[in-house]
Amino acid sequence: MALNQLSIADAHAQMSAGKLTAVQLAEACLARIAAREPDVRAWVHVNADDALAQARARDAEPRRSALHGIPVGIKDIIDVANMPAEYGSPIYAGNRARTDAACVAALRKGGAIILGKTVTTEFAMRHPNKTRNPHNLAHTPGGSSSGSAAGVADFMMPLGLGTQTGGSVLRPSSYCGVVGFKPSFCVINRAGVKPNSESLDTVGLIARGVDDIALSLPVVTECAAPAVAAAGKPRIAFCRTPQWPSAGAATIAVIEAAAQTLARAGAHVTEFALPPAFDAMAAAHGVINDYEAYRALSHELRTAPEKISASLQPRLPRWAATTIEAYVNAQNTVADCQRQLRDVFRDYDALLVPSAPGEAPVTLNSTGEATFNAIWTALHVPAITLPAGTGPAGLPVGVQLVGAYGADYALLACAAWVHAALR
Repeated sequence: MALNQLSIADAHAQMSAGKLTAVQLAEACLARIAAREPDVRAWVHVNADDALAQARARDAEPRRSALHGIPVGIKDIIDVANMPAEYGSPIYAGNRARTDAACVAALRKGGAIILGKTVTTEFAMRHPNKTRNPHNLAHTPGGSSSGSAAGVADFMMPLGLGTQTGGSVLRPSSYCGVVGFKPSFCVINRAGVKPNSESLDTVGLIARGVDDIALSLPVVTECAAPAVAAAGKPRIAFCRTPQWPSAGAATIAVIEAAAQTLARAGAHVTEFALPPAFDAMAAAHGVINDYEAYRALSHELRTAPEKISASLQPRLPRWAATTIEAYVNAQNTVADCQRQLRDVFRDYDALLVPSAPGEAPVTLNSTGEATFNAIWTALHVPAITLPAGTGPAGLPVGVQLVGAYGADYALLACAAWVHAALR
């Protein structure tokens, strides 16, 4: 296996055993970027000299964490000191961050190698940028964490940081065939992240294995992983969700096959329908996002409205018209569903739900839809997408597991069992 294809777990083990250096791993990742970036276009900025200098420094000191010497790509709405901070918008062309975001500072503290900044859509919203799906360059990689998902999928780096306001970690991870994890709300600190929606924005992790996520989360949170009881046969609620009519044939086939496979492997799989209150959750997410995102763009709307994309412009009047009464009602809907969801997780370890409507669409003018992710983002619960099959074009299709709020490591233990059963 080429060094750039190593998982975090394997690279960590080899470095700990003295069989691999941070410089060797960084060089392999940089070589892959040089070879593939003209096609995939995952990066806004890569500083090879700085990355190698970081790697040499890490090789000269004791190991700090499981991410010591591991190359990481950072989505370009997350600040990295002395690197571009352009947020996918011409308004910020040439802008550079003075300081590291809290999550980047935590990565540095753990000895990770910051390779550079990965492509984001405009302000982590819907306007697509230049990145292509590495499995087929005519297809979208998803968004808004486009570059982080594509870069991990194409073996440019083993770990990418993304953010999710609707489905911006899980959808591109599903489209690109990697593991995307959105932790419980605010588990990863957001200081230094360009705000979109303060009630929804969540920093997430993208890697190629569940173990890689489990190794990374304590480092980026600067908090030791809690003890989790050994995972037995998980209790899985197969939940089609109120959004099921939006599922394409590929998603339906993959998730139904996954439910059958998990049951044969010994999981307790039960068909489950969410309570009626959840029918209003998608609309509630939309109202919260509209109200908060419009106000988050106050500076840009005042100083450079002409530089806001043509795809975002038509949405602004609706966002501006969102009333505080509608916003409060939406927040109350979320709070009610959060209470009901706590009861659901007394009987189940995870919900099995779709990750995306289907495989990545054949377009570079859209990043797809957050149909099956947005309600879980609004509910603040952890969610993870796992590669589970392919669609008619041969592109990846994922399945999503959702856990109880704060039970991030329990969900990761369940996901590890599920991932192994599905492979």
